[in-house]
Amino acid sequence: MKNKAQKTTFFYENTERVRIDVLLSEGFPDFTRSHYKTMILNGQVLVNGRRIKPNFLVSSGDEISVEKQPPKPVDVKPENIPLDIVYEDNDIIVINKARGMVVHPAPGHESGTLVNALLYHATHLSGINGELRPGIVHRIDKDTTGLMVAAKNDAAHVSLASQIEHKEAHRIYQALVHGGFKDESGTVDAPVGRHRTDRKMMAVVPNGREARTHYRVLKAYEGYTLLELKLDTGRTHQIRVHMKHIGHPVACDSVYGVKHEKLGFDKQLLHAESLTITHPKTGKSMTFHAPLPDDFQAILKKLKPKT
Repeated sequence: MKNKAQKTTFFYENTERVRIDVLLSEGFPDFTRSHYKTMILNGQVLVNGRRIKPNFLVSSGDEISVEKQPPKPVDVKPENIPLDIVYEDNDIIVINKARGMVVHPAPGHESGTLVNALLYHATHLSGINGELRPGIVHRIDKDTTGLMVAAKNDAAHVSLASQIEHKEAHRIYQALVHGGFKDESGTVDAPVGRHRTDRKMMAVVPNGREARTHYRVLKAYEGYTLLELKLDTGRTHQIRVHMKHIGHPVACDSVYGVKHEKLGFDKQLLHAESLTITHPKTGKSMTFHAPLPDDFQAILKKLKPKT
């Protein structure tokens, strides 16, 4: 027998008006606020029998109905793809993702993804993200390397997603970028959204979403600089877009980089070196590190340090 949707109905009895997405995420932490927003937009949340928007203000006496759909069965095939597993227990699995690996299946990448590999290596994964993205809490680009955490159960998924949403989980990146810097550190604070003409690209645009990237110079080379980068926000392609915006595109970036790259490499030199999370079950702060991949290190060795 197939799992059926679970419907919960209750009355809001507080005199203080509150947004429906906030009320649900704080009062019923089965899902994150962003997931509740999706449920609201899909018509799974009704107030007084009517569809509403995520910013709807609930009043005392309102009847709230929430329909929770069971996770869809995973239709992605497990594949015996080697993974660099940095840490694993019954709740989480931390991976050092290889260059060229897509995180989850999509048109044109139905196999060979991190999800295919995870389904082979892990007995259980969270089902909150549905059939194509089990266990996936966050992602990094195909040709970006480094640390990712996946959830093995729904409780871990909710905890990790909440940490990311509330900026309680942190990743530190390293990138080789073009040019030199006068200051040892700085911040790029510029909104990021879809490119006006190329919808496959992101760009700094006036009506984009808030985005902040902090950078610090690690080492200067002739024509290039190795940076450490920390994000206050996690927008799509944020580091690559922000670095291009300030005139220091990530080296070997075929989308946002320079047209004639001299390093003889065509994958962006961007690596998630450090990941800090709070363990969903123990509450312990955990930090993981992954060294720069061999191809990245090989290019650094070819460069001439700036004196």
